[in-house]
Parts: sequence; C-alpha cells; structure tokens
Amino acid sequence: MIRLGTRRSALATAQATLVADALRTLGHEVEVVPIMTTGDADKVAPVEQIGGTGIYVSALRDALLADEIDIAVHSLKDLPTGPVDGLAIGAIPVREDPRDVLVARDGLTLGELPAGALVGTGAPRRVAQLEALGLGLECTGIRGNVDTRIAMVAEGKLDAVVLARAGLSRLGRLAEVTETLDPIQMLPSPGQGALGIECRADDTEVLAALAPLDDPATRAAVTAERQLLATLEAGCTAPVGALAEVVDGEDGPELWLRGALGQDDGVRRLSANGPVDDPVSLGKALANELLERT
Repeated sequence: MIRLGTRRSALATAQATLVADALRTLGHEVEVVPIMTTGDADKVAPVEQIGGTGIYVSALRDALLADEIDIAVHSLKDLPTGPVDGLAIGAIPVREDPRDVLVARDGLTLGELPAGALVGTGAPRRVAQLEALGLGLECTGIRGNVDTRIAMVAEGKLDAVVLARAGLSRLGRLAEVTETLDPIQMLPSPGQGALGIECRADDTEVLAALAPLDDPATRAAVTAERQLLATLEAGCTAPVGALAEVVDGEDGPELWLRGALGQDDGVRRLSANGPVDDPVSLGKALANELLERT
C-alpha cells in the first residue's frame, strides 16, 4: 500500500487523484491521506507574509519524514528550490500547459480590458509583467481557491483574474477562460503546470514504483527553471518568470529557457539554450546574465 499525502483543496485533490490513478494502473494499491497545511488554514494573509509558498508543502514534508505517508503530491511551482535532507522528487510526470490564463467579465481579453480595470492576482511575478505591458490595469492581491477567485469576477468585485491554466484544466473549468496568455506577455512561474511527487530518498520500493511516471523532458525543463530561480536567490513569491522547453536544434534536441526578472524600472527578459542533459548549468547561466543586466 502506498500512502499518498495531499492538501485538502479541490485542485490538490484532483492532482492527487491523477497520480493515484496512474499508480493503480501500474498495479499498486494507493490510500489517499488528506493533510492540512498552513496555507490552507490561513486563507486571508498574503502568502509572502506567512512564509512564502513553502507554506503549502511543509506539513506534507513533515508527514513524509515522520513516515505517516509514503509520497506527497505537490504543485511544483509551490515547492521551494532548496533540497530537504532525506527527501527526493521521485517523479515529475508529463507537464500540463504551463501558461497563465485570464478569466474576465463579458468574455474580454487582456487587450480589451479598459484602463483602470481591476485585475486580481496575488503574485508579484504577474503584477510586474502586467504593469510592464503598459495597459493601465490596476492589480489587487487576492487569496482563495479557484472557485473563490472566479466568483469575484462573476460578482463584479473584479474585472478579471489571472490564474494558472493547468489548475483550471485539472478541474475541468477551461470553458471559463477568456484568454490564454502568450509567454511573450506573461512568463509563468518556474515549474508551473508540473507536479512533483516527493518521497523519502531511501525508500527504494516507492522510488521504483514512481519511476514509470517520470517524464525526462518535463524534468529537464523544470530543473532549468527552478535552477534559474535558485541562482537568483529569490523566493517562490519573487517577481521571477521562467519557461523551458525541449526543442529540435541543429544537432538534435536542446533545451530553450526564457527568464524574466521584475525590477523597479520594468521587467528584464532574456533567453538561452543548452544541452538537455545539463539543465542546471543552463539555469545558472541565464540567471547570472539576468543579474548582470540589472
């Protein structure tokens, strides 16, 4: 029996169900164990005021280390970049579409929103990139699950909200999207759209069970993105966007990484490419180049 730990939210439960079903298809028995995290308990304070996005994973990691669960399913964008002694990311499955989306009143797109329109997002990364577009939009911080955020638009409290497309896809709510934002406008959070399945580093049986779920291309891409974030010495709530993809190069597959760093005077954007088998070096190199340009 594999004990799978997950947050209690609808999205976390949907993600956990995807992993549980995949493991069951491989012949494993799975028990889903709901766990309350600090981020779920405090739905009011801004994330950065109560410990950053690590608040969504610390309780799950504690349960892993205490042998109360065998695996934990995380949204990889919420996972701090620093390693934890005794734990390992056993699998990163095929990534969902990593882009951000707009859910706006009256079916409007970003360019159709009038100047002064109130857009809900609590992410400094999104705020910095929206402001850099020069559309005259007003951003306001929000907390809450997908239902709560979309309801703010339906009730007229906000003109629009910006959300991760992957979450809406996993919840079956893509029909409410009014625009999928091009990464040229809005680079996503490092690791967005990907799941990280964490386990104890010495649990060889669980690591073997997870191995078939791992997607090498996704792992390479998100490793580069997360290394860029780590090299910038930024927390997960900092204004950093990143997106890596495995593409066809002249000499075969290569990794293409785009990065964005919010500054007081705007957003710096750069890109670089490198070998698929060395995503760490690519992430470090692009981060250092971004720092040189600030």
